[in-house]
Amino acid sequence: MYPKIHNKKEVSKMPIKSRENLIGAWAFLAGVVLAVSVGIITSFSRINTSPIILGVLALLGIIVGYFVAEKDIQTFLYASVSLVIVSFAGIQGLVLDAAIRGIEIGSIISSVLGALLVLFVPATIIVALKVVFSIAQR
Repeated sequence: MYPKIHNKKEVSKMPIKSRENLIGAWAFLAGVVLAVSVGIITSFSRINTSPIILGVLALLGIIVGYFVAEKDIQTFLYASVSLVIVSFAGIQGLVLDAAIRGIEIGSIISSVLGALLVLFVPATIIVALKVVFSIAQR
């Protein structure tokens, strides 16, 4: 898999896995898993989501936004703003459609999208503020 190393010069040329976004990546993964889980559980149990869980999702969103690398800011903003807009529109459309048709799948999807919004809105705001401060410092 890796070439044999015969001297120290070859060691410095080996690829090293980047760890600059490790905290942000884990926070993102935990946030998405928690958001989807909370959305599904809330839709089946018919109880409101705990403010503590929503706070944890928002905190994970802040962590994700803080640890976005400068080289990934533009891509992150495109993706997160798109996700926020589509999630909001999806919630509005699904709630209306489910009310008209009486379908239960709409409540599951709208709960999951709502939980994802709680995660992504703070992350998007943090990254957008980082960009604004970066522009202001130039």
